[in-house]
Formats: sequence, C-alpha cells, structure tokens
Amino acid sequence: MLKDCSPGDDFDDQNPLSLQENLQSLLTKKEMKELREEIWVAFATLKDPAEWLLDVLEASSDWKGKGHSLAYHIAYELQFWIKEHASSQLSGFRLRKLQARVFPVLAQCHVSLLDLLISIYQLHAADRCDLLGRISYLYHMGKFKEAVVLSIKLKLQPDLEVEKMCVPLLLQDKTNLVESYVQEYPDLQQQLLRMLDSWCEPGFRTETITKQYRGLPNIRPDKVNRKMLSKLVFRFLDKYSLDPALCPNAINQRHLGTLKYLLYKRFVEKTMTQENWTDHIQYTIGDNQWLQEQLVQLLASYCHLNAAATWALHYNLPQDSLPCEVVDELKTLKSQERDDVLKQRVTDCADWRKDHYYQLPIPRKDVLFLSTWEEVQKCKKHLLQPGQVVGIDMEWRPSFGFVGGKSRVSVVQMAVPGQVFLLDMLQLLRQGGKDEAALSSFFQTLFADPTITKLGYGMAGDLHNLALVSTSFKDVDKQLCGFLDLLVVHKELSKCFGVVKKGSRKMDALQLEDKAAEKGLSLLAQHVLGKPLDKMEQLSNWEKRPLREEQILYAALDAYCLLEIYTKLQKDLAGFGLNPNILTPQMKKVCSEVKAKKLPSEQRIPSACKEKSAVSVKETSSSLVPISIRDFCVVCDNMLQGLGRYLRCLGADVWMLENDDEHRKAAELARQEDRVILTSGLPYQTLRSQVGEGRCFSVDCSDKAKEQALRVLKHFNVQVTLADIFSRCQACNCNQYLKISKEKMMQLMKQQGFVTDSEAAAGEFSENPDTNFEADSSKLSSQQPVYSPNCQWLEESSLDTKSALLPNGTALKIEAIPIGVLSKEDLSYFYCCSQCGKVFWEGSHFGHVVSQFREVLDL
Repeated sequence: MLKDCSPGDDFDDQNPLSLQENLQSLLTKKEMKELREEIWVAFATLKDPAEWLLDVLEASSDWKGKGHSLAYHIAYELQFWIKEHASSQLSGFRLRKLQARVFPVLAQCHVSLLDLLISIYQLHAADRCDLLGRISYLYHMGKFKEAVVLSIKLKLQPDLEVEKMCVPLLLQDKTNLVESYVQEYPDLQQQLLRMLDSWCEPGFRTETITKQYRGLPNIRPDKVNRKMLSKLVFRFLDKYSLDPALCPNAINQRHLGTLKYLLYKRFVEKTMTQENWTDHIQYTIGDNQWLQEQLVQLLASYCHLNAAATWALHYNLPQDSLPCEVVDELKTLKSQERDDVLKQRVTDCADWRKDHYYQLPIPRKDVLFLSTWEEVQKCKKHLLQPGQVVGIDMEWRPSFGFVGGKSRVSVVQMAVPGQVFLLDMLQLLRQGGKDEAALSSFFQTLFADPTITKLGYGMAGDLHNLALVSTSFKDVDKQLCGFLDLLVVHKELSKCFGVVKKGSRKMDALQLEDKAAEKGLSLLAQHVLGKPLDKMEQLSNWEKRPLREEQILYAALDAYCLLEIYTKLQKDLAGFGLNPNILTPQMKKVCSEVKAKKLPSEQRIPSACKEKSAVSVKETSSSLVPISIRDFCVVCDNMLQGLGRYLRCLGADVWMLENDDEHRKAAELARQEDRVILTSGLPYQTLRSQVGEGRCFSVDCSDKAKEQALRVLKHFNVQVTLADIFSRCQACNCNQYLKISKEKMMQLMKQQGFVTDSEAAAGEFSENPDTNFEADSSKLSSQQPVYSPNCQWLEESSLDTKSALLPNGTALKIEAIPIGVLSKEDLSYFYCCSQCGKVFWEGSHFGHVVSQFREVLDL
C-alpha cells in the first residue's frame, strides 16, 4: 500500500497521469478519509503540487463537465494543503505564470471545480486588465456562457458591457444566468431593463438582433418577440424592485393589451356597463397621448366611429394622428359639449334584465353602507349572534396587469337574513390606529366563532386579498372556523347535474347572441335559484367613491344570494343529488384548501418549501371529488407546452397557447369552454381575477414537465386509467382515431409510392419513440392489459384509399412511417388521427408513460 512506501518510490513527478491513475484506483477502493490521506502523502512527494494539478488537468479530460471528479477531490485537498504549508504559497512570477495556464481550463470545468481553481490560483487578486482580456477572448471565440460565468465568479461585470454579455444568453434562453450576472449590481440591472425595453418599442424589428448571432448554437429566436420580451421586462422589474419609468415601452404595451381587453368586454362579450368601461379606460390611459391615439384607432377598428370621435374630442387629439373616417365623424361632434358627449350612456333594457336575472329579495333600505367604526358597532349585534348564518363576499378594483397593482379589498359585504352590511374598507382603514385594531378584532371574532356559519364562494381568494389591505389582517385566515365554501358545493353539484359542462341553460335568442355562458357564483345561482346573477358590475372600479347605486345593489346581492342558495339546498339536498354532509361547516382552524390555493400566488415556490407544498397539495386533492382525465379540460399558456403534451398523452383535453398568443386568450377559452388555466409567473394573478377562484392554477417553472403534470393531477384529484393513455392525438388534441391494419397500411404506402415491394421485404424494424405508443409485451409485465384507447373510432370505410385522404380532406402522414415498422411481426394495427392525419403504431412509448405516471394511474 502507498503508506508503506517511501515518498517518491511509486510516483513519477515527471508523469502527472501516473499519479492520477493510482489515485483513481484508490477512489474506487478506499473510503474518502483514506483517499484524503493518500492525496496529502502524494503532495509531499511533488516539487510543486499546484503546477502538477495543472499538468493533470491539461493532460486528461475525464474531469470536464463533471461535478465531484477525482480532479475535484485533489483540488479540494490542495487548497487546504497550501494553507498549511507557508513555503508553498504562490506568489510573484510563478503565480502569474500558473494563472495564465489555468484560464483555458476554467472555461471547461464544472462550477464546483471552478471555485476551487479560482481560490488556489488566487484569481480574485490577479491583474484585472489581464482577466478582462481573457474574458474578451472567450467571448470572441463564441464561448458566451463560459465568459459570463467567469465574469460572475471574478466579479468583473462593472467593467463589461451588459448588452454585449447578456444578449447571446437571452437568445439561448438562459435568463437565469442573465439574472445572476446583474444580481448584485443595481446599475447593471437598470441598463439591462432599458435595453430590453428598447426592444419593446413599436416598430423595432427583432431580426436586427438575431441576425448578428446566426451561428450561435441552441439559439431561440422565438424568444425574441415583443410578448416574451415584455414578460421578461416585468419579471426583472418585479425581481429587482426597479422604477417603472425605466421601461415606458413595455408598460405602454401592457396598457394597450388592457385597452384591447376592455374593448372586448364591452363590445364583444357586452359584460361591462358604460360607466365601468369609461372608468377603466380613463384610469388606464391617463395623460399618455400614445395610448389615447391607440384607443381611438381601436374603436375605429370596431366600427364605433362615433365613440372614437368622442374620445378624440375629449382628449383634444391632433387630427393628423387620427384615421380619416374619425376625422369626418368629428365634424358632427364639434358643436356638442365635450364632457356631455363623453358622459353619454348606453341604455340597457331594464325590464329584460330584471326578468332575466335574479334580483335582491330585500328592500333597498335594508342594505346599509358603513363608513365609520361607530356604524360597524351597531351591526355587530346582528352578525355576532350564536347560530347566525352570514354570507360574506368582497370586492376590489381589478388590476388588469398594472405594474405594482395589488388586488386589495375595497368593500366587504356581510349578509344576514333580511339585511346586508357593506363595509367601506377604504374609509374604515383610513383613520388607522384604534379603529383599525378594533376592525381587525371584529373580523377575527366573527371568523373564529364556530357557532356562526360563514358562507362564501372561493373564500381563499377573498381572504388572500383581505390580507393585502393591512398587516393587521395578514393572519385572519388562520382564525377561520365554522365556514362553508359554496364553491366546493358547486363542484359536487356539477357532478350530480351531469350537464353543467358549459353552464348551459335554455336561453332566448337575445342572450345567446350577446351573452357569454354563465360561470362561477352566477352559474350556481342559475342552477339553485333558477336565474343567474347580473355580473355587469363585476369589473367596477371599487375604489372610486361614492359607489354608484348599481354597484351597491350588485355587491349586496352577491352576499345575500349565498344565504338564499344555502337555504334552498338545505331544504332539498336529495332533490339536488347532494350528500347530506356537504353543507356541514368546516370547524378546523386552518383550511388545507385555503392554504393550497395560496401556494400558486407566488411565481416560484422556494425549494425549501416544496416538501410542505407537496403535503398541502395532497390534502387538497383528497378533499376534492375525483374527476376522470377525460373530463379534465385545461388551457396551458405558452410557457407550459411541455406540461400540455404530457397531460394530452394521458388523455386530458388540452389547448396550448401559441408563442404569439396573448394570455387573455386563455381566460376567454376558460370561460367559453369551461377549462382550467395552467399558467406560470406573473400572468397568474391577472388570469385568476378573470376566471375566478379554483379555475386558475400556477405551475412552478423550475420543475420538469413530468413533475408539473403529477402536481396538477394530484391538485385537481384527476383519475387516469390505462385506457386513457394516448386516447388523444399528441399533435392536435383530437380524440377520434382511424384504425388501419398493417396489411392495409402496406397497401396504402405502396399505392402512394412511399415503399416498394423489395423495400418492404428487406426493411428492418426501427422504433421511433416519439411517434409510437403501443405497449411492447417484452417491456411490460404480463399483467398489463393490451393497449385499448378510450376514444372515438372513425369507420375505415370513410378513408379514401386512392388518395389516402380523411373525410376532412387531410392526408394521412404515411410518409413518416419507417419502412422497417411494416416488417415487425407483433404489430397488427396503425392508429391514425382523424383530424391531423398523424400515424401512430405499436412500440414502447406506452410502457414508458405507464412507468412514469404509475403513482397516479388507476391500475
């Protein structure tokens, strides 16, 4: 053994690899403690261990890109050995010589070894100009990532150009590395934000950036579009708490998106009153002339020339900035008073609305608006009675994605039989001090009393926003006891109805033409009370005072209808097909569902909290009614396409947004088709406010797509069976297949000229895991059933055998079938998507999916 030998007997100081090879054998045969002893003995035999380490690194390559390699262990011990041997300390010309040699090595090693080498060769104290020159050399050699990593380690960022160093990484979608590059330097953060915002300027062509890096490997030019850049700007803006004035272009684009959404709500969905719409338009635009001009152009595109001219007159816009047709319309408005024109209201059909929507069943005088603590004290005797049932709802101004906008509660509605109390949170909290403490104590007393039943709909979201009002309300949800969330009841009721998929109810022609399908609490009211709720005031500016009469009645009804629904369900649980215990208030202090729904409000769950997060999700899923994957309809944003493909291959109905789709399209699809939104990052809060609690789920982007899919399935308690796997086309989401025998497919391929008789006879099986999915019997246990998808089947006769065209005119993609597949003996059928024509066949991909998702499969 080495410790029985004299120093130098077994190791050749002139041959660095001989020592490395001996130590490598010890790495596999000895414990780490013994290896450390051997390394230190070896150092004593060498004239210059630091130089020898470089000899080893330059002469071998087994350390490149690895973590704890043998080279790492040697370097790790060397830094301690040098500290204990003062005579071996590096300095002077010897040190500068080794620093020059180590630099090329740094660009190839793992970060763990990189830190050790920087320490051993004292690169932090090296000549800064020399280091910058070497960083520049790496950059010009196309090693952009390596140049940035070394810049960060050596803290060279202040002497380098942000744009030069970060642009290549942004094109390669390495935003995390860009964040690390500017992390400790506020000036660089501002420079980066200004640069990205300049790319968001109208008329800027992203090709001017990408064409400079055409030879860059792994380039992602699709990332350099205005939408993705805007998301990145707001991500950095929030992460580094920077001044929004640094990114005017991105903010203008976001406000423009808000304008488009408001016009859609007003003129397409027709779900906003003129008053609400006007308030939000003015708040969004402010004094920004560019946005004012955009509003006029948008209105003109909707063919609302009178409205376009009205706003142009109101903002006194120059005529040369207006469309010609708007200028003509202005001539008819010049004689009118500007403000009078702006205040014109669209007349609603009041009689029709009263007949169609559920109305507040108590007199208006019994709806009290409370603005002082003295007024609140008078209502306490009605609310804090043992055995009382209280309907609770809250309202806040929608943020529409405004920078720094927080959904803080403005009005809290509390309804008891015969009365509704509207608490003006803005005024009640304005005085602060004792009144704020007393109000917080009142809420805690009400929420914590188990003898008082609290009714809500999506209570988690309301309580989360209430906590944003003041620090005195931050723990109010932890006192919650004796509550009943009717959202949970609604989900169970939907299962019992079996026809609630799209909130359908017999509607007259007017509603079918002008109104979107009911959803949320309005849909529940429709099922239980016979009529939906009028939600025209839902997106009001609830911070504007005084509230309009329509707002007051809307807020009162939202809370009072909870009592009406609860009472009617109690009287006829069996008639609604509900479990007798479904209306039993929950008595535990902290609701696992509330906790689980708060988790997605963060853009990314810290790793230290993931274990707790997993527990909360497990508790949530166990409390929800199981649903089949075939009934699980989702829309994935364009950052989660990998997750969407996994869910689709498991049988879920998945719509995936394209890279250039706006996020509000997800909200539109969720409302129209009763889908759950799966999103990530900043859009979560905005989308959740548009579709309601429980209809939007935030996914942690740091997880891999498989882990994301497992988390989603567990959160919503989705059940998957073997028959569900690949029951939908992975390419287009269609769930209808055409089943074609191998012999028939052979005939089609010959007929279309994709294979000859000799090729078919000579072909060897070539498996393509991306396009085949049938279970291979050799790779699954004998107990696994034969693949039999739970999908719709198209008649084989519907295929035009001469042209290989499907009924919809799409050609079968038979050219993608490898010739060798046709010679596989155990292959019987091909499965062809009836919509896009993609062809699947028997292989091993099915078995891979089964093994990956076994924990959620119903086997």
